[in-house]
Amino acid sequence: MTTRKRPPSAIPGPTTAEPLPAPPRTLQAPVFAQPEPTPDPSTFKIKHPSDDDAYKVIDQLNAEHKIQPMPFPAPRGGDSEPQLNLTQVFGGNAAAVQRIQNGGQLVFHALGDCGSTRGPTTQNVVTDKMVGDFVEAAPAEIPQFAMLLGDVIYNFGETEYYYDQFYEPYRNYPAPVLAAAGNHDGMISPLAHATSLAAYLRNFCADPAGGYTVTPEAGGLSRTAQIQPGVFFTFDAPFVRMLVFYSNTLEDPGVIANGTIGTSQVDFLKAALARVKQERFAGALLFVHHHPPYALGGQHGSSVDMRRQMDAVCEAAGVWPHAVLAGHAHNYQRYTRHRADGTDIPYIICGNGGHNVQKLQGNNGVPLRTPQVFQGKTATDDAVTFENYDDTDYGYLRVIVTAQQLRIEYHPAADGVGAKTPDDTVTIDLKTRLQTVYSPNDLGLPAQARAARALRGAAPRSSPTARKPTARAKRPRRSR
Repeated sequence: MTTRKRPPSAIPGPTTAEPLPAPPRTLQAPVFAQPEPTPDPSTFKIKHPSDDDAYKVIDQLNAEHKIQPMPFPAPRGGDSEPQLNLTQVFGGNAAAVQRIQNGGQLVFHALGDCGSTRGPTTQNVVTDKMVGDFVEAAPAEIPQFAMLLGDVIYNFGETEYYYDQFYEPYRNYPAPVLAAAGNHDGMISPLAHATSLAAYLRNFCADPAGGYTVTPEAGGLSRTAQIQPGVFFTFDAPFVRMLVFYSNTLEDPGVIANGTIGTSQVDFLKAALARVKQERFAGALLFVHHHPPYALGGQHGSSVDMRRQMDAVCEAAGVWPHAVLAGHAHNYQRYTRHRADGTDIPYIICGNGGHNVQKLQGNNGVPLRTPQVFQGKTATDDAVTFENYDDTDYGYLRVIVTAQQLRIEYHPAADGVGAKTPDDTVTIDLKTRLQTVYSPNDLGLPAQARAARALRGAAPRSSPTARKPTARAKRPRRSR
């Protein structure tokens, strides 16, 4: 067997020679999960060594202001708005997408900061619960894909950790997994010979022209690489359109445009919003990226300049997202941005997908109470309310979109695989862009559903409800 030795300057790791990976396998159709479910592993195949030496160098470079955002490859095709749709992700299965359309709603998962360096337990508890969401009484409730919100692999997006941190945890997840790139997916250890984003691009941005590939990183598992056109793109699915950005490699703040990396993502946003306007797109419009525009916590804060760049494009186009999803802060946080035109935009962080949940503390270490004012209305910005959080559990978002409503649910993994009730929710009326009461499915009991709606005064889905208070958590959160 041909072997290679790790370069002496590489990040600390196994000292034995490593086998060269097998070449990628090419298939005619995408594969999303193993043919038969397998038990959760109890250990990683490759022990993750300490990155303390690398971070000493990084911390020093940060202190000297010597770390800058890194350039990235342009998406395939050269278009200002690279695009991908669910039919392509399903391998051309238009009938499956039509069934979603006919069913009247789309469900998908979203979560960030999934990779763990300590072992598989925290990742498995999240993905096991997500897989439990595929057991549903009504087909329309079954998730169709997952969107990862960055930091898939820690600490530097290394090839050798893709099996343990991504492919193994999602081996039983029976749907496509897409991913925004996070700072750790693009970072390069100062002690390693590597290319920024190389492994991410190979596993999430493979060119499907020659077929669907199973990369060496999959380690013998069946999931094929995702076919995103690049690190930024528009993703279209029934009832929803997502604009996915790459907020680059800095710990803070997130950056989508500057003199080093150019303005391609600002140009992308302009083109995408122009198309939304031209097509009179009436579905849910989501912004998806890793660094959060609003955040609390000692380790990660708000990416203000990035948000203002996006705001300027939205203001010029007259088009705003219905919600913004991010990761980076290793917990769950939900904010409401109160726009000057009277509409609401939820900004949600779900960065507790498997890696090191972090506590949020107020003054003198006192737990924070919600809701509370995060940012008052100013001459240059909107008012923002900090609505809810979870800094104790790992968890994920379950997102439901219909022609009338966008509902975002937060599910902590600690509730268990059999729990189907979220701990926090927000619902946006797509037409009025106001928070509203969710109009749920009848789940096979239409008469009872109509009676329940009549009793509470809620309108059916064909007639959006007026603005009402947002549903709160089902129970008091722990350690608040």
